[in-house]
Amino acid sequence: MRRKENLFSGDFTKCVEFHGHICPGLAIGFQAARTLMERLRVRKAPDEELLAIVETDACGADAIQVTTGCTFGKGNFIFENYGKHAFSLVDRKRRKAMRVCLRPDAFEADPEYLSLSEKVQNDEASPKELAQFRQFQQERTQKILDADAESLFKIEEISPDIPPKARIIESGTCDFCGEPTKMDLLRKIDGKSACIPCVQENGLVG
Repeated sequence: MRRKENLFSGDFTKCVEFHGHICPGLAIGFQAARTLMERLRVRKAPDEELLAIVETDACGADAIQVTTGCTFGKGNFIFENYGKHAFSLVDRKRRKAMRVCLRPDAFEADPEYLSLSEKVQNDEASPKELAQFRQFQQERTQKILDADAESLFKIEEISPDIPPKARIIESGTCDFCGEPTKMDLLRKIDGKSACIPCVQENGLVG
C-alpha cells in the first residue's frame, strides 16, 4: 500500500522546513523524489551514491535535494535549465537511472486559483485574498501528496549517462579582482589569471 503523507507531518515537513513554505511545486518535487527512489530501490544518499538531475529551478528542486540527499555542495545535484518539471535519479553502483516528468493533464485549470496567484505575485492581493490563496495552496499540495505517481508523472527508465564524481580542485588568485578562484575556471589573459566575472566585466580576450 502506498504511503500517505500529511502537510504537517512526516518526511514532507523536512522539505517545507528547508524550502520555507508549503506549495504545490514542493509537493511535486517530493513525490518525484519518492517515486524515483522507490523505483530504483535506494535510500537517501549520505555521499555521492546517487546523482540527481533536475530540469527546472522551481520549488520542486529543493524537495529533490532534501529527500534524495543529492546536493549542489556534494556535486551530485545537476541543474539542466530546460524549464520542465522533470527529475532524474541515477544509482551509480548499479548503473541504473529513472526519470519522471509531470504529466500535462496532472492538474485541472482553475481560473480562480490562477487569478489569485497573479494578484499575490504582483502584491495586489487583499488580506482576505491572500488567506484564500494559501488555503488553495494547501489543498492543491495535499492532492498532490495523495495522488498516485502514475497519475502525476510519466515514468521511464533511462540510459545512465553518469558523470565522474566531484573533484576537489585547488584555488588560485585572480590577478584582476584578487579573489580566490578554482584553478580550472581561471582564464589566462596576457599572462595573467582572470576569473570569469572579470573576463566578462572587463571585456578581456584570451
